[in-house]
Amino acid sequence: MKKVWVALPLAVFALSACVTINIYFPAAAAEKAADKIIEEVWQTQKDKPAANQPAAKETK
Repeated sequence: MKKVWVALPLAVFALSACVTINIYFPAAAAEKAADKIIEEVWQTQKDKPAANQPAAKETK
């Protein structure tokens, strides 16, 4: 009888060790967020003048 009291908790522990929790991220939301970040980066690059281009000279 004593062997059952030892084996039962060990069996419960062994079964609980096999549990896996999977977390899935919604792909559509992640893609939308990535597109938003890319658009923000491109907007900031368009607003800045390019360093290698000379400034336009004004004529009078």
